[in-house]
Amino acid sequence: MRRRKVPMRKDIVTGEMAPKKELIRIVRDKEGNVSIDKTGKKAGRGAYISMDVEIAKQAKAKKTFDKVFEIKVDDQFYDDLIAYTDHEQARKKLFENE
Repeated sequence: MRRRKVPMRKDIVTGEMAPKKELIRIVRDKEGNVSIDKTGKKAGRGAYISMDVEIAKQAKAKKTFDKVFEIKVDDQFYDDLIAYTDHEQARKKLFENE
């Protein structure tokens, strides 16, 4: 049987390649709104970040998404990203133990 190819994406904070399912997609739409893409299918320019709270904090400190999307991203977005990342990281650990 042939193995399926695992889609890889680059984390914009660390520069490391990782499987797409292990990353969180952030998207900027045509209106310039930046949001977390929970489905991975929203229209717009996407960027990926690891599901790690420390990396999300680094993104906030360096204003990574301001640079990537070339717009001013509100600090509230970064706080929401950190909370979402923390939630997803805890959820992943919970389901790994089963």
